[in-house]
Amino acid sequence: MSAYFVTSTGTDIGKTFVTAGLIRYLRQSGQPVAALKPIVSGYDPSVVETSDPAVLLRALGRPVSAEEIAAIAPFRFRAPLAPDVAAAREGRSVDFDALIEFTRNAIAQTMGMVFVEGIGGIMVTLDARRTVVDWMAALSLPVILVVGSYLGTIGHTLTALDVLRPRKLSVAAIVVSESTRDAVPLEDTIASIAGFATDAPVIGLPRLPGGLTEHPAFARLASLL
Repeated sequence: MSAYFVTSTGTDIGKTFVTAGLIRYLRQSGQPVAALKPIVSGYDPSVVETSDPAVLLRALGRPVSAEEIAAIAPFRFRAPLAPDVAAAREGRSVDFDALIEFTRNAIAQTMGMVFVEGIGGIMVTLDARRTVVDWMAALSLPVILVVGSYLGTIGHTLTALDVLRPRKLSVAAIVVSESTRDAVPLEDTIASIAGFATDAPVIGLPRLPGGLTEHPAFARLASLL
């Protein structure tokens, strides 16, 4: 069994798309794979089909049901806000110890490769004292860092790497997921990031048209894990 934490420099950049693409590629290759999305905000139980957990479940070939979603995403909040803020609106909180226990137990009970998808960027707040990077540090898993190709992404990416290094978190790969708005040419972004991130491979993932979900980048990424 091997496990990876999929994180990003921000929200709506492509974590779920990358995770689902890896899942599909590994399944097609006959490899056992599992995924977790322990925390979800902006979750509307009336439209579960479009939620991030549903995307992962379909990639895994599992039914999208209340039970299956609860199994991979136990911390669900309605407001599309940072988890601590979204939880507070419901009179709840993110139990950090329970989050760590759930993630560790789920990984330990799973055969094959496991992807733990985070929420938002690495510094998204979970409670009054801790952020996603504290969750990552507690698990000490290798990281897949998903970034965009928008103007400003290079600075955001290098800042993220500077945050990860003191926590002794190794970066298995940086995936540049092509942005739809304010986009800089993908190859330029890849080259710039690679010039600074010399200790991690940088892989480009173009925006795929017409709902396509397969691309050679997933095979390359899988080969690094």
